[in-house]
Parts: sequence; C-alpha cells; structure tokens
Amino acid sequence: MADNLQDQLYQNIRSGLLSGRFQPGERLKIRDLAAEWGTSPMPVRAALQRLVAEGALEGEAQRSLRVPAMTRERFEQLLPVRINLEGLAVELAAARITAAELATLQGCIERMEVALQQRDVQAYLADNSQFHLVLYQACANPVLLRLIESLWLQVGPFFNRLFTEADLSLRLNDFHGDCLKALQAGDGPAARAAIEQDLQYFGNFLLNLLSLTPAKRSKH
Repeated sequence: MADNLQDQLYQNIRSGLLSGRFQPGERLKIRDLAAEWGTSPMPVRAALQRLVAEGALEGEAQRSLRVPAMTRERFEQLLPVRINLEGLAVELAAARITAAELATLQGCIERMEVALQQRDVQAYLADNSQFHLVLYQACANPVLLRLIESLWLQVGPFFNRLFTEADLSLRLNDFHGDCLKALQAGDGPAARAAIEQDLQYFGNFLLNLLSLTPAKRSKH
C-alpha cells in the first residue's frame, strides 16, 4: 500500500511538472503537499526524491525542494535535443497512431482553443501536455519516450512564460492543427515538421524572454 501511495504521489507531482502547474523556482514543501493529499510526509518525501534523481527538482530532502530556475544557457541546451527527439517520435507515431488517439488529439486542440479564448493558462497547459505526450506515446518506442518525458519534466514549468505576452496566444495552437492534419493524411514528415516548427517558434520566444529577464533565484 505504501509503495502504491508513493507512486500515486509521484505521478501527481510529475503530471503537475509536465503540465506547468508549478513555476520555475517554486518551492515544494513536503508538509504542504502531504496536507494537500491527506497523507504523511514520508511518501511525499520519497516521491519528491525520485523527481530529484530525474533532475526535475533540486534542494534539500529533509526541508523543501524546488523547481529549478530556467536559464538561457540551460534552455539553449535543452531545445535542440527536444526538437530532434520529439520530431523523431512524431514521424514514428504517424505510421502507428490510431483513430482513437487522433480523436484525443482533436479534443485537446478544441479545448486549447477554448482555454486561449478564456485566457485559462492551466487549462491550456494541461491539454498542451496531453496533446504532445499522447502523440509521442504513439511512437511505440519506450526508450525514446522516457528521454522525451525527462526533458519535459525540466521545461514544463517554464511554459507558463508563454502567457506573459497577450498577442502570442493567437498562434499558440496553429502548429498543433497543422500536425493533426498531416497525421490524418498519413504524412509523417509533414507531421514532424509541424511539431519541430512548434518547438522552434516558441523556443525562440522563450529564449528572448530569458534574454530580457534574468532568472530569479529562490530564497532559502
């Protein structure tokens, strides 16, 4: 039972990181999370330590952990690796993706449109995360998927910064739609190109933000 609880807590926190629930530099207090989920601190601490081992969190195990702050240098290292791995996953997925998975992607796009209109950041990020990860899972390559998810754990919290510019929202969903159309047509290279454009376009935007705003360090 304890192992199941720890795994559930791990998945909850991990999902929060992937979908941008937590902000870069945000402190995650063990006792606060334990109170939120109605459990003791021990399984929360164990779950957080798994995420420290994956590079998704940093800090002192006995006190509080934090989401790493994002720097321009770190993002520049992550972005080209993401583009190559995620592009490969999409091209592989194009030959294997099912009608049910395509319907899931369509639903994500529709909900993201609504979230953009309502300026609902967390709803958008949650469906954006689902869109990409459902798509990548269709590649049926667990090694590739693990690598992609480990990178997403590091960049997911930074996606909140996409909403600091009001006019950017007009293009937040365009590449998703292009990718879905290519997948429906069975065109793997076009689907890959659309996702790579998505990552590069918003990656460049986020790099510009990092140039303008120095990373804020967490207070201890």
